[in-house]
Amino acid sequence: MTPPRHAPVSDLDNYRAIADAIATLFFPHAEVVLHDLRTQKVDYIANNISKREIGDDAALEDMLSEEVDERNIGPYEKLNWDGQKIRSVSSVLRDPQGAPIAVLCINLNISLFENAKQALDLFLSPSKLIAQPDSLFRDDWQERINTFLNAWLRQRQLGLNVLTREHKRELVEALHAEGAFKGKSAANYVANVLNMGRATVYKHLKEIKGEG
Repeated sequence: MTPPRHAPVSDLDNYRAIADAIATLFFPHAEVVLHDLRTQKVDYIANNISKREIGDDAALEDMLSEEVDERNIGPYEKLNWDGQKIRSVSSVLRDPQGAPIAVLCINLNISLFENAKQALDLFLSPSKLIAQPDSLFRDDWQERINTFLNAWLRQRQLGLNVLTREHKRELVEALHAEGAFKGKSAANYVANVLNMGRATVYKHLKEIKGEG
């Protein structure tokens, strides 16, 4: 049986496949342009957002200089034809002898992300906040427990999901010393937060009080 015949593979074919992969991963925000330095033409465009065309002049004659030793250039910013901001990085591709043969440019449209950042900054701005009203939070035992609990965890560089039984017992003792269990239903709240049985919390409290 005669094996299938394949079309000749260009030395840039693999880079075209990489361009497609990057553009697909970041679609629709990324364009990838492959410039052939030997012809000084645009060889390939994946997800065209710049309105350039294959065969356009690359104007990258300087990249053929022996003094160019960069592998990656950027990231740098520029404006697209529609005024949107683009962040780019360019990689110089070389042959086995080390001579530059192509430049792969990744152009990421960051306007969407900047708009999202501005919206988040506005939403999370502390300028609209007021101090907690005493009339509402004077007896907020849950917040006091939360504040103490998070400070206790930070000091020990622990997370709630890694606490051992001994850690939880120590934490119940520390909360008791802070008067955290004076609030109504505080023991139930601590049991839920620490993922403990309520009976276990009450058992620790009895032991602390010498009632066990």
